Amino acid sequence: MSATEVVHCMLTALFAAAAVRALGQSVLTRTGACRSCVDHLLHAAMALAMAVMPWSWGGALPALPQSVFFAAAALWFPLTAVRSGQEGQLSATVRRLPYAVGMAAMTWMSYRATGHAHETMADGVPTAHQAMHVSHSMGGSKADSVVTGVLALYLLACSLHSLTRDMPTLRATTETAGNSTSLRSVCNRFWDGATAMGTLVMLLMPH
Repeated sequence: MSATEVVHCMLTALFAAAAVRALGQSVLTRTGACRSCVDHLLHAAMALAMAVMPWSWGGALPALPQSVFFAAAALWFPLTAVRSGQEGQLSATVRRLPYAVGMAAMTWMSYRATGHAHETMADGVPTAHQAMHVSHSMGGSKADSVVTGVLALYLLACSLHSLTRDMPTLRATTETAGNSTSLRSVCNRFWDGATAMGTLVMLLMPH
């Protein structure tokens, strides 16, 4: 097994576990918490799509419907940020922004897959249009790099923040095992950071 295949297996295992967790959370969501249930289902859908994306047979999934679906999912998180207790609208939106960016990254990867599928590399391109075609491709490549870079930096920041936030107090949190809320928060942040890092790796991998 090559090193690339090992990475693919690790990503598949990560996102498969994340999908199972998200589905389990959607089932355990209390009655009436419609927004939370939809959140978990969207996370599960994204994780399942990411689990199969590294493999060649994952390309059989239609890219355009994926782009539309995950673009709508990216809008769902900031648009459904509601006032919760003392939390203002801006704070609620910022708190849900990492999930929106994760969905946006999935949209971008699906969009790139659609664009690559429609590229024409045949020698039959008319000579009069070759220069324009090359110039357009170079401009598109630069724009692609900028979008990919911005998404990658944000995902990296989110991942490091989630994974390192509890490190100084990890021992104290473990010792207070009776505090289920704290343990649940630590677990949630771990999965948020792990999936953000996995999404970052997927974003930077050649497709």
